[in-house]
Amino acid sequence: MAPKTRKPVRRTVRPANPGWDLSHEDTTDPEIRVRSAPLSVAPSTVQSVSRAMAILNAVADRDGDPGATLSDIAQIVGLPPSTTHRLLTTLQQGRYVRFDHERLLWSVGVQAFLVGNAFVRDRQLVQIARIPLRALMEESGETVNLAIENDGEAVFLYQVECRQMMRTFSTLGSRLPLHCSGVGKAMLSAMPEGRLSRILHRRSMPRLTSRTLVRAAELRSSLALARQQGFAIDDEEHAVGLRCVAAPIYDESADPIAAISISGPAARITDDRIAILGDMVRRVANGITRDFGGHLP
Repeated sequence: MAPKTRKPVRRTVRPANPGWDLSHEDTTDPEIRVRSAPLSVAPSTVQSVSRAMAILNAVADRDGDPGATLSDIAQIVGLPPSTTHRLLTTLQQGRYVRFDHERLLWSVGVQAFLVGNAFVRDRQLVQIARIPLRALMEESGETVNLAIENDGEAVFLYQVECRQMMRTFSTLGSRLPLHCSGVGKAMLSAMPEGRLSRILHRRSMPRLTSRTLVRAAELRSSLALARQQGFAIDDEEHAVGLRCVAAPIYDESADPIAAISISGPAARITDDRIAILGDMVRRVANGITRDFGGHLP
């Protein structure tokens, strides 16, 4: 009789639970007692990263205290003091935490502030752009989007859907390639040459439709035209039947930090409307730049 073969087990990976799961932690040290919800580490999560994030959260959540001792942090996160100290030292090297040698207290470092401030800037940008983007939707009659560049891709932060029966929709947080999206091309067109070259070198340019620009020379030619006219065009380069007209938003150093776009079906965004919509999106993008404290190049 042939031996039975065991069927492979399919595992579903779920996001990390904000609670703690002690089955993933070393609780053999008798000094450690968990005083708050324990850390949960999903199967796909790197354990040391999860532990480091938990420690950083423990250091930050001090309710106005000047800092936390090693034993306090270890007790909160449910780890041995030796493990906690090793991870704190790693965070200190990256300036995410700092150590007061006189009071023997750990507190949040400057790099954690910078990371958090980057999120605040994005949130401020959405708040500043909200009203102008709704007005742009009303004026154009099409869906309007706000996106930033992250790791060589466009990430959508905000959208105002139009009232048309047929309209575009993008999930907030979704990503698109820069080389074939309106917002992506708008940001690329405004980047300094060094930054542009690094992104083009690091990122591939896959063909998504028959109109996608997949050669760097072709894309650079399109970006040069976008710089000249002040807005970029996605002419069914990302999705068949969809067109976008987009313009960049600049920071205080006149570097592109975001872009807005008007998007809709090619049947409505016709050739004779491109220039009109381009003027609209450029005007609103420039206004958001000024409201955000940025400078036009």
